[in-house]
Amino acid sequence: MIILFSLGSLGVVGGSFFLRKAFSSSSEPEIVNDTSRYAEIRNKLINNDYQVKHFPITIPADAKDVKVAYLPGFAQGSSFFQVRLKESPEKIKKLLAQYKSVAKHEYRGGNTNDHANLPNGVPTTFFYTSDTSEESFPPSYEILVLNAQDRGSPGFKWNHGDSYGVAIDSSASEIVYWNEQW
Repeated sequence: MIILFSLGSLGVVGGSFFLRKAFSSSSEPEIVNDTSRYAEIRNKLINNDYQVKHFPITIPADAKDVKVAYLPGFAQGSSFFQVRLKESPEKIKKLLAQYKSVAKHEYRGGNTNDHANLPNGVPTTFFYTSDTSEESFPPSYEILVLNAQDRGSPGFKWNHGDSYGVAIDSSASEIVYWNEQW
């Protein structure tokens, strides 16, 4: 009886492990190195009313070191989309001026937790497309929030919401376009 009970328990535990693996989504971002997926993801998000219109329609032909990070949301889980690329210093300078003129919030380096915890701060993003496991933008990046909407309930600020913008490192000629929803 004890042996049957032990085998049954082992079967339930093992079976639930395999079912969980088969039907669960990973919480790790899907790093896409194949830039051909970029337009597919962007179009899918636009169709679902994500704020990604500030992202380039296609990856510019002259862009270098392109990295994409995308985590689709499911149920009430969070989602993000981020693309990082190098452009000419002249183009980065123009983009910085363009986005600075319409940014609602500006930060220097850091990540969403740093920014949201500042006085009148808003959530931004983590550095998903970093070359390291570092989640924060280095101080050389200017994080420009184009918009952030608090969709939380009274007394539980930023429980749900979204934000989007760009992070620009002029010294490295890089721009990171981002969108977050939670």
